[in-house]
Amino acid sequence: MGEGGTGKRYRVETGDVSGQVVVGEDNNVVAIHGGPQDVPVAEGADLESLRSGFAALRERIDREAGKGADSARERIDELEEAVTAEEPEVSTMVYVRDWFAKRLPALAGAVTALIVHPFVGRLVEHAGDAVAAEFSRHFGGEGGDGE
Repeated sequence: MGEGGTGKRYRVETGDVSGQVVVGEDNNVVAIHGGPQDVPVAEGADLESLRSGFAALRERIDREAGKGADSARERIDELEEAVTAEEPEVSTMVYVRDWFAKRLPALAGAVTALIVHPFVGRLVEHAGDAVAAEFSRHFGGEGGDGE
C-alpha cells in the first residue's frame, strides 16, 4: 500500500502462463536461472565489488565519524557478516541501517547502498521466499525505498 494506506488494485487474468508475471508499480525483479546448485556463492567479481564498497565505507568512517568511528566500524563488520552469510540476516541489516541513520546520518546512504547491492539481492533471493519477503518489506525495490 502507498502512503496514507491507499493502494492501487489490479485485476489480472492469465491464461496458460509459463514464466513470471509481474503486476504493479516500482517492481524489482531478480531472476536466478537453474537450481540451487547453479546459484553463485559469495565469490567472484560481484563479491569483490561488494567488498570494495565495504572497504570504501570503512575509509569514510575513519575520515568522517570522529569519536564514533570504533562503534561505526563494529556495525559495518556486523553488516558485512550479515549480508554475506549463507542465509543473509535481514534483522541485522535493518539494525545497522537504523543505527547509522540515527547516529551518523551522513553515512546512512552509503550503508543502504551496500545493503541493496545487486550481489546481496541475489544472496537474499537464493535464501528463499521468507528472507526475500522480509528484505523487500524493509528495503523495498529500486534503491531501498522501504521503511
